Order: sequence, then structure tokens, then C-alpha cells
Amino acid sequence: MRKLLLLIVLTTTLTVTSGCVVPIWSATPDERVRQLIYQSENYRHVPNIWDRIWGFDMPDLATPYRTHGGVI
Repeated sequence: MRKLLLLIVLTTTLTVTSGCVVPIWSATPDERVRQLIYQSENYRHVPNIWDRIWGFDMPDLATPYRTHGGVI
């Protein structure tokens, strides 16, 4: 009985948050467009954040040419 109740609660939570029962976007076109623009602007910054996390935007300190390695 406990597993069945837990399954029902979990299923209800997932369907409500995924937009199946309650729509994610507003019904009015103007409000929906504004919400979609805000959402797309949030996703636009993801590649820049990912590059910053992995350090891809840092300058490369390795020289592109061979060095002598000794004291000149």
C-alpha cells in the first residue's frame, strides 16, 4: 500500500511539473511570447558558462613555437 501511494504521489508530481496537467506557458499570446523570450535568453548563456567552467576561455600559456630549453 505504501509503494502504491508513493507511486501515485510521484506520478502526480511529475505530470504537474512537466506541464501535462497545468500548462507551463500562459494562454495569452503576449504573455507567452515574453515567457518564451526569457526562457531562450536563459539558454543562450549556457555555452559561455560551460566554457568558463572548463577553462576554455583562458589564454593558452604554451608557446606555439619550439624553444631552446637552455640558458642562452
